[in-house]
Amino acid sequence: MVDIQGFIQSSMRIFNVSRKPGWKDYKMIASITGLGIIVIGTVGLVVKLIIEGIIKL
Repeated sequence: MVDIQGFIQSSMRIFNVSRKPGWKDYKMIASITGLGIIVIGTVGLVVKLIIEGIIKL
């Protein structure tokens, strides 16, 4: 059987512990996301250049 009371208590504990992220957190998330986009783009470019080089041979 589902323990609804336990679920509600766990949910309330999580809401009490959690906090709204500050500006520093947003900057860190944006920096990490931007770095990930740059890395994925660079890898894609390198793969494209390698494939184009192999096809031209």
